[in-house]
Amino acid sequence: MPTLWQSSFVSSSSHSHQDAHFETQAIHVGHDWREETGAVIPPIFLTSTFETGNPGGFDYTRSGNPNFRNLQQTLAALEGAKHSTVFGSGVSAITAVVSTLKYGDVVVLEENVYGCTYRLFARVFEKFGIKACYFDLSNPANYAKITELKPALVWIESPTNPLLKILDIAAISDVASRVQAPVIVDNTFASSYLQQPIKLGATLSLLSTTKYSNGHSDALGGAVCTDNDEWQEKMIFAQKALGLQPSPFDSWLISRGLKTQVVRMERHSANGLALAERLEQNPGVRWVKYPFLPSHPQYELAKKQMRSGSGIVTADLGLSLEQTMTFMKKLRYFTQAESLGGIESLICHPASMTHASVPREVREAVGITDGVVRFSVGIEHIDDLWNDVVEAIASI
Repeated sequence: MPTLWQSSFVSSSSHSHQDAHFETQAIHVGHDWREETGAVIPPIFLTSTFETGNPGGFDYTRSGNPNFRNLQQTLAALEGAKHSTVFGSGVSAITAVVSTLKYGDVVVLEENVYGCTYRLFARVFEKFGIKACYFDLSNPANYAKITELKPALVWIESPTNPLLKILDIAAISDVASRVQAPVIVDNTFASSYLQQPIKLGATLSLLSTTKYSNGHSDALGGAVCTDNDEWQEKMIFAQKALGLQPSPFDSWLISRGLKTQVVRMERHSANGLALAERLEQNPGVRWVKYPFLPSHPQYELAKKQMRSGSGIVTADLGLSLEQTMTFMKKLRYFTQAESLGGIESLICHPASMTHASVPREVREAVGITDGVVRFSVGIEHIDDLWNDVVEAIASI
């Protein structure tokens, strides 16, 4: 039987570390299922099924696994939420939430949403009678659409993908609460360390844990966090009934990645700001968007909601489509690829990659033109990254 001194360290439930700082919670929360061996890090439970009557109440990995539960504990603590449910990808998490809607429901969305979110509503959920209505929710004048439409969900991102608009989560949540509309915030671009939507009044916080949570571009995952018990039951049901669960191995990798999220996000943010500032000073660049640039339209709100600006920089370099594609191919340290949030730097052309499924007139109306590129700034040395960009532009 462990002593009182031992039990304070052996127990790894989120309640044991509620008073700890983010960095400490990231390392010490979510360590169950290891006491029998003394393993410092919980093992990977690569099993599809469990013997009936085990102490943890596990039966089949589709409906629960020790690695899922550990990751869920950690994410709930880091998001400042009561609950978390993990899924096989960010899109799986989106699917889980939308699966709770019914025919005739209306969803109000920020007009600049992730391309796959747009595609799911336009090409999948619309067939089931769910109506998606898009508005510029960075403009408070459009909050009236929420009270007017009384939606089943208000769906926002902050920062948005890829234009990095910052939405006032607390204000939108307050307006939505007047018509009892749940608010979901896609928190992927910010990360759990930089922003906690639940504490700002949101009902749900969604993450593609593939990105900054994991941070190493080697695992897929998603999560939905909430304080609401009813929503938690819905998410657990979706995880099991729709087969949206992650793999135990990916869950283990994401749990490992979360332990270094603070140091990674600090470096991502420092590099992101430095790259944005240098790009903005280049006379050939048309515009640069980064939440912590004073020129950003929602700069003051970004500082209020976020610890720092994260690692995404979006810019129009003033190049033609052909020149933009050539520029990306010339880069040495920014790999042209989908995704973001890994330790390595990536570059993306939203119009032909992440938002290719969005009709041209729709994406161009919100500002996603052929000359826009999105940098996912890694944790390499900033001078190497900047020289890479300068040399690639100079070579065109």
